[in-house]
Amino acid sequence: MKVHDLQTPALLADADVLEHNLATMAAALPGARLRPHVKAHKCTALARRQAEHGHRHFTCATIREMEGMAAAGLGEDLLLANEVIDTRRLARLDARVTVAVDSEATITAAASGGVREVVIDVNVGLPRCGCETPDAGRLAALARAKGLNVRGVMGYEGHVVGLDDRDARERLCEESMQLLLTAHAQVGGDLISAGGTGTYDCNVWANEIQAGSYILMDNAYAKLGLPFRQGLSLLATVISVSPSYAVADCGLKALGMDHGNPTVYGAQVWFCSDEHITFAPEQPARVGDRVRVWPGHIDPTIAYHERLHLVSGDVVVDTWPIDLRGW
Repeated sequence: MKVHDLQTPALLADADVLEHNLATMAAALPGARLRPHVKAHKCTALARRQAEHGHRHFTCATIREMEGMAAAGLGEDLLLANEVIDTRRLARLDARVTVAVDSEATITAAASGGVREVVIDVNVGLPRCGCETPDAGRLAALARAKGLNVRGVMGYEGHVVGLDDRDARERLCEESMQLLLTAHAQVGGDLISAGGTGTYDCNVWANEIQAGSYILMDNAYAKLGLPFRQGLSLLATVISVSPSYAVADCGLKALGMDHGNPTVYGAQVWFCSDEHITFAPEQPARVGDRVRVWPGHIDPTIAYHERLHLVSGDVVVDTWPIDLRGW
């Protein structure tokens, strides 16, 4: 199949860019130094490619992701980097399962649901999940008292990973990791798990990095000057043309918009609505033209789609299901 034969909007991954990004990360963080986050791509075919490059331990965000990875035979070491209250489905998986906990309630849920291993989730500056640093030791002791193996700590410097200023990114990453190291001194265990694509090369304090977006990148990360290339785009068709703008069939329901408008090279994007993107092209557009739309945020963009087309030039090399979607 040729790219122009696809029904639009169609999610495309550039095969050469994918290989470049996989190899670049494998050289930078080999083996267990990287625990790729599958929330970025929600695709077991892509996870297998990561495993082929030596990254066999994975991070997940949902129970559905954990189940799908285990069913695909990728359950050597799965970390659910999220708090859950009902863990019974996790305990039934044919996989090594570790769950993040940050309270007495989530520890009790893990123990009563049959989970055997946990990490203590620590708030390192992002106002989301995680206990305060001084409470980490007490929670670890409680978990061990309930028969759980505490593997270590995790903390996500999500407020830092996207900062444009490299110096600020490094400085605030260190501040966040000092909080995590203080917690680890109380908790013990082998794991100090943290980081993302934006701090993969400056977070030297964590012994495993949970980067995910590096695999295909997006507009938000592309501006940081990282060695990974943008390889994810939406193929769209121009369906209407006016004197000063054009409209294509790719809108809010196909694009993650929380990091701003997508990009159409050679055009200024005005706005997106449910099924439309309105843009002002530098050269006149015609109804039926195909355009590439580059998303601001890879994770939600991929999650909106049922399949991902791997392309090389104008050839569709393969089509992979986005089989970890949903909850």
